[in-house]
Amino acid sequence: MRSTVSFLIGCVIGATAILLYLTETQRLVSAAPVAGSRGRPVAGSPGIAVANEPLIIPVEGITADHLKSSFDESRGGGFRVHHALDILVPRGTPVLAAVSGTIRKLFVNGAGGITIYEFDRAEEKCYYYAHLDRYTNLLHEGQVVEQGDVIGYVGTTGNAPANTPHLHFAITVLTPSREWWKGEPIDPFPLLVQSATTRASAPR
Repeated sequence: MRSTVSFLIGCVIGATAILLYLTETQRLVSAAPVAGSRGRPVAGSPGIAVANEPLIIPVEGITADHLKSSFDESRGGGFRVHHALDILVPRGTPVLAAVSGTIRKLFVNGAGGITIYEFDRAEEKCYYYAHLDRYTNLLHEGQVVEQGDVIGYVGTTGNAPANTPHLHFAITVLTPSREWWKGEPIDPFPLLVQSATTRASAPR
């Protein structure tokens, strides 16, 4: 009889411990940040969420009313779509990091000329800056930059008209493999206009 009572008491204590464990686990799961609501975990750093940072216009001194949408315009004699935003400014105007992130690739070719590929902190999007006159001093691949840092200067390298200095600015949503040369293009124009409008209306 005594052994039966001891067995039953042990079962009750064990069941109570399991219930408390499950309750605490559920509480921790419920309190954890939801990926995509305010950001997503940094790749390789589980549990560290990064807020989605509003863009800034990536050229010094330019406001939203200077921008003109050119995402769907044809290029190359109609053989390709632009899928970017051209920001026309004088040669040598500083180019700014649109978001905080990492310089993933510095690349020079015949089309984009002197270019920069930047990943945001969450490695969700790639920001492409092309036709630069030059990079800022000591810029290098793997460098962490803050939003607003000067990363280069506007020029006409690559296939840009020699008399039309401008920044060719593009955004792509990265694939799971996160190669800098792959991604789904999205229109920077509405994102920049919306962000500039939000900043202008924010309390000072």
